[in-house]
Amino acid sequence: MALKITSRLFGLTQRVISCHAFSSSAPSRCGQFTVKHDRQNQRFTVTPGSGAEAAECAVLYYKFTGEKEVDLMSTFVPETFRGQGIAAVLSQAALDFLAEEDLKARISCWYIKKYIDEQPPQQYKDFIIS
Repeated sequence: MALKITSRLFGLTQRVISCHAFSSSAPSRCGQFTVKHDRQNQRFTVTPGSGAEAAECAVLYYKFTGEKEVDLMSTFVPETFRGQGIAAVLSQAALDFLAEEDLKARISCWYIKKYIDEQPPQQYKDFIIS
């Protein structure tokens, strides 16, 4: 049991990402969000609330479709946290993951497609399978 919990903890990668770094039009109230990469469950999560709201989390799901290929399948942000740039932060974390691991991605999620199309830098375009 302890081994299972320990391995799960080591499987989580945590980084703090400021949404201001991704969009100059992001609201100033957005601050910093902690994105957790849960490799075992193939998802990125953000828990923006505290207290009772902490049970709600935003999530981006992906799955491996080949050895070096993933499908960025979906994003979900709880209604109470929408409009704060959280989906953009999750999308950026997923794109950073592609770059760090030298992966190619198919994009099934409409939001991630929109996010990529709206980004001026072309640095991630080479990782996307059309």
